[in-house]
Amino acid sequence: MTAHRRWLIGSAIAAVAIYVLMWIGYASQWNWLVDLDTATLDVLHRYGETRPGWVTAWHVFCTVLGPMAFRLAALVVIVVALTRRNLRLALFLVLSVELSGLLIEIAKRASDRPRPATALVFAPSSSFPSGHALGVMVGVLALLTVVWRFLRAPLRGWLIAVGAVIVIAIGLGRVVLNVHHLSDVIAGWALGYAHFVACVLMLQPSAPVTEADETPATPGSAR
Repeated sequence: MTAHRRWLIGSAIAAVAIYVLMWIGYASQWNWLVDLDTATLDVLHRYGETRPGWVTAWHVFCTVLGPMAFRLAALVVIVVALTRRNLRLALFLVLSVELSGLLIEIAKRASDRPRPATALVFAPSSSFPSGHALGVMVGVLALLTVVWRFLRAPLRGWLIAVGAVIVIAIGLGRVVLNVHHLSDVIAGWALGYAHFVACVLMLQPSAPVTEADETPATPGSAR
């Protein structure tokens, strides 16, 4: 096992541990977690309830750059990958990005945490984990993985920075809008990362496509 693979597995285990910690913490009403969630929501609610423009701006931002935007972008890449017979890459994006919505619904139904009563905009379903945090985390990481080997070093750094800003801003934006507790967002980031790593380890999407991936096994036949 390579050092990189060991690091991925270790970081994914740590992410799952954080997710479980957040779940147990809110379910058990740990004082420190309740205080953290309440304090952040109260401050941001007081600021937002008298500033409708601020709330609208964050709502638009979280909608435009929400999980659906990344699922649509991934769908385009999937179509291109299929036309080039790169089935491994297409399957990676289907499992990681497109099916992240199913993971979100399963996680939300399992926890069934109510939304904060101070929500400044409407949001359906339950609160834990944050679907925006999870979906955007997976979308950003998956799309970066797809384009990584085609980029030069300076551009890689810029895209990592932009991706990190988007992931953090979307997650915090859901707390700004009071539709999620901070612990929901942390849990969403953690579960999204673990899901992404699992898909990478299973499918190795960054590996180059070989001739065997693209051509039939024998002339005139298809696999």
